[in-house]
Amino acid sequence: MLQRVGRAEHKRGGLPKGRMFPLSRDELVECVALLRCVHRGELDRLTIPEKPLDVLAQQIVAAASIEDWDENGFFELVRSAWPYRDLTREEFDSVVTMLAEGFSTKRGRRAALIHHDAVNHRLRGRRGARLTALTSGGAIPDNADYRVVLEPSETFVGTVNEDFAVESLAGDIFQLGNASWRILRINSGVVRVEDAKGQPPGIPFWLGEAPARTAELSEAVSDLRSEIEELLNASTDVAQWLVNEFKLPAEAAQQIADYFADTHRALGAIPSQQVLVMERFFDESGGMQLVLHTPFGSRINRAWGLALRKRFCRSFNFELQAAATDDAIVISLGTQHSFPLEEVFRYLNSKTVRDLLVQALLDAPMFTIRWRWNTTRSLAVPRFRGGAKIAAPLQRMESENLLAAVFPDQLACLEHIVGDREIPNHPLVKQTIAECLNEAMDIDGLEEVLRKIEKSEIRCIARDLPEPSPLAAEILNARPYAFLDNAPLEERRTQAVYTRRVSESGSGRSSDGLGILDAAAIDKVVKEAWPDATNADELHDALMLLSMITPEEAACFVHREGNGVSAELLLKELVASNRATQLRIGEKTFWAAAEQLSMLKTIYTEARLDPELTLPDSLLGKTWERDHAIREMIRGRMEVCGPITAGELTEIFGLSRSEIDAALLALEAEGFVLRGKFRPDATEQEWCDRRLLARIHRLTIDRLRAEIQPVSPQDFYRFLFAWQRADLEHRVEGLEGLQSILEQLDGCELQLAAWESAVIAARVNDYDPEWLDRLCFSGRVGWGRLSAPQNPNARAFAPLRTSPIALYQRENLHDWLHLAQTISSAELSVVPRTVFDVLASGGALFFTELVRRTGLLPSQVEEALSQLAALGFATSDSFDGLRALLVPSDKRPTFGRNTGKRRRKTNLASIEFAGRWSLLRSEMTTHTSGNGADKSSRDRAIEKFARVLLRRYGVVFRRLLERENFDVTWYELGRICRRWEARGEIRGGYFVGGISGEQFALPEAIGLLRSIRKASKSGELITLSASDPLNFQGILTPGSRIAALTSNRILFCDGLPIAALEAGEIRKLTNAPVSELVIETALKIGKLRPSLRPYYK
Repeated sequence: MLQRVGRAEHKRGGLPKGRMFPLSRDELVECVALLRCVHRGELDRLTIPEKPLDVLAQQIVAAASIEDWDENGFFELVRSAWPYRDLTREEFDSVVTMLAEGFSTKRGRRAALIHHDAVNHRLRGRRGARLTALTSGGAIPDNADYRVVLEPSETFVGTVNEDFAVESLAGDIFQLGNASWRILRINSGVVRVEDAKGQPPGIPFWLGEAPARTAELSEAVSDLRSEIEELLNASTDVAQWLVNEFKLPAEAAQQIADYFADTHRALGAIPSQQVLVMERFFDESGGMQLVLHTPFGSRINRAWGLALRKRFCRSFNFELQAAATDDAIVISLGTQHSFPLEEVFRYLNSKTVRDLLVQALLDAPMFTIRWRWNTTRSLAVPRFRGGAKIAAPLQRMESENLLAAVFPDQLACLEHIVGDREIPNHPLVKQTIAECLNEAMDIDGLEEVLRKIEKSEIRCIARDLPEPSPLAAEILNARPYAFLDNAPLEERRTQAVYTRRVSESGSGRSSDGLGILDAAAIDKVVKEAWPDATNADELHDALMLLSMITPEEAACFVHREGNGVSAELLLKELVASNRATQLRIGEKTFWAAAEQLSMLKTIYTEARLDPELTLPDSLLGKTWERDHAIREMIRGRMEVCGPITAGELTEIFGLSRSEIDAALLALEAEGFVLRGKFRPDATEQEWCDRRLLARIHRLTIDRLRAEIQPVSPQDFYRFLFAWQRADLEHRVEGLEGLQSILEQLDGCELQLAAWESAVIAARVNDYDPEWLDRLCFSGRVGWGRLSAPQNPNARAFAPLRTSPIALYQRENLHDWLHLAQTISSAELSVVPRTVFDVLASGGALFFTELVRRTGLLPSQVEEALSQLAALGFATSDSFDGLRALLVPSDKRPTFGRNTGKRRRKTNLASIEFAGRWSLLRSEMTTHTSGNGADKSSRDRAIEKFARVLLRRYGVVFRRLLERENFDVTWYELGRICRRWEARGEIRGGYFVGGISGEQFALPEAIGLLRSIRKASKSGELITLSASDPLNFQGILTPGSRIAALTSNRILFCDGLPIAALEAGEIRKLTNAPVSELVIETALKIGKLRPSLRPYYK
């Protein structure tokens, strides 16, 4: 990177600058590690190729074509060069022999370029060797790209990949550079084009081998991952650490922090070079994907992936698809592969992996490509002939012919090859294998990793998961350059993996919870798999499947669907027809089919039959091996029982644990069963039939996708009335009931006059205002304006009655202030400013203390507090203070010594009894705290706001934010909700019909939605104030909105708004079978407690 950026602004006084554009989260992490290395002054180690024999061949031809050389002198000259310091005479002689003798093909001897005088040890060039060295020399291999030439000017435009050129047709339009070109024709190695005059082009593709991340950068990525894991374990703010340490943009830092937080919770660790994690999960086809997280760079990962793929091939006799990137390896398993996941780390051995990898790479595309490169560099296949460049396809064919001549097993039919292919002692074959092992891959690095695993110096973690972890996303969507086999992209089994939408922020389930399957899904699959017999034949099928069953299980088969058939009668029918009998084993009794008796008697030699059956010779003569018989008996049980432990099987069958374990291991080797901890309460290893386990996995994920059908907006209104206790059936009572309502409405700003008169009264039966005062005095609830006035010039005249006031849980006030706009106190008039300054310096003060410290008249302080409360500056210990400020001035108790007596006489609240007054905000600035507060605090506040919204509405989506006062975007809320969905805390889906965009719901809300949708409509009428939080007229329902004023009211019939009272006039919203008198009565007659009427009339 330093070299590339250093070339920028290449002029005197220029300052080189570079920008990195990561296209994935893994690339983002790599960029951060790269920046750290740059800041530390670290450099990649430059590795010089060791004794490249192909280049040596080229040098020998070039030197011998000019003059005669003494063979020994030339050898010493070559060894004086650093790359050839370890060149042996045997290797040198093999290259000389190759150049002198050439390649023997059916078309004759080819590529003999020098004369070798073995007697006098002289080297001389053949005729044409000099021209070949001049025109075909060079160490940079041809990449077989097609030249793009503009006609008729023959202007060279650029190059395109050979595969793209071959798949293109005349008339196709593609983009190259900043222009679009139309293909006229495609010749050998040349694409002839004309200007497409700006027509929409396609984008050409390039296939090839991606450059690997260096070992030094891979180590830096691993170190960064390890540090982040330590910070996560210490509950440190990772995003802030990244910003401070690397000066990253806050968004990039947050993405990295959230990415690794998700990963840590999913896998239990963050993979690094000291901690390797392997995960296995089902795909949609019923197969499994094995992902090994190994951040060693793609050179080691390619070697590991190819060797592991070869080991699987030899163990299971199946060719598997595989891919490797810088950070992970994926192997696509079939339905027949079953093995303990932890054992995969031991599949390869450091002492044998090199030989295994050599056999594996012979089938990989890298060998063929590098063979062609080496034959070209060694001049065995010239690049030019007769003054013209040899087309890439012809070069490929010639190199393949040479390979068939020196290494026939490589191109031979594998049906005729037994065991490993024998590697010929040919310099180009040896060079090609060496380049594959040490350039395309890193065999030495792999051997070192395997040695550390064998010595337990690397921690290895294995996880069976129902779905891939966030870290597996990139390898599952790897591009063709990462493939380790020849299967094209459209045929990759990884395409069958369903990946849930990964949260951009936050965490997933815990590592333990993610691997546990849904208990309901297990029960459902087991219930469906368990036989259901309605007649004797079906009961006989169940006996054949399970080999033997208890009388209780037989009754369960027959009666599970309540079909009224007696198990006893069906069994008697089977006994009478000589098809079943009882098997008595000690004190246990089983029912068994006649066809299974020979197998069961092999297992239970002391078993007695009751009654004895007369069997045909075909059944009597069948013999079984005991271990085979046990395996088949357990196989039948596993097909229907779901997850079960070996101990439970031992108890059912009465066999020894060793026999059960041996049978299960044999079934696992067949790929029939898998082991793990599948049930939520599992404490020991369980076994499960592969087919059943795949269905359980699918149900665990799929049941959340379509768990509920969307409800109409009308039914959603009915749901909201029940959810917020606004209907008669669900209203609450008492102090705790009021507290639950205020928790739902936490931070919600409404007109002050609406709180007690309309909102609380509509949800709490027999509401007593003293309940709210008690909650305020106890410190559980507070009040105050959180939002800033919309018109700054009118601050001094804001009426308190219509001011938006929030009731909030005091523990959440700090978060709500982070989300609310702050207010400038600079424009306050003299009296409110005086009271503000006293509160700012003196803290919380009683009213009488305020009067004394300000030196103002009590009425002036009272009016100042009214303005400060209306503007969002002041609050008090109780709600009684607000009520006192709502009383008209001519009806307020006078101040003085007899105030208490008059207050009791008039029965009106007095500001003197409001408790202490204090500032709602401790600091006043002219900017918005939503932007000025640090991002981590804002994120925590948004997360709390998201929880409150879910608690308030049960279901949340973008439109609901139109009634909220906080400056929070749906983008911010959506990230959090997607995170919670991944954790299983909430559900994502389509819950309310007619509403576009994402929707999320609490699990308990989904159940209530279901019941509301199924419940019949009763014609219930509900009247709400237009200032109520449930006024979504014009938002959820069609039509114009109704101003959120306390005096305006809306009438609903079964969740449908049918009429509204606006400015004293009744307006019908829809035709409904409700009389006008009923509508007028419902809208104009309200229920207000007599003690509240002086304040809210």
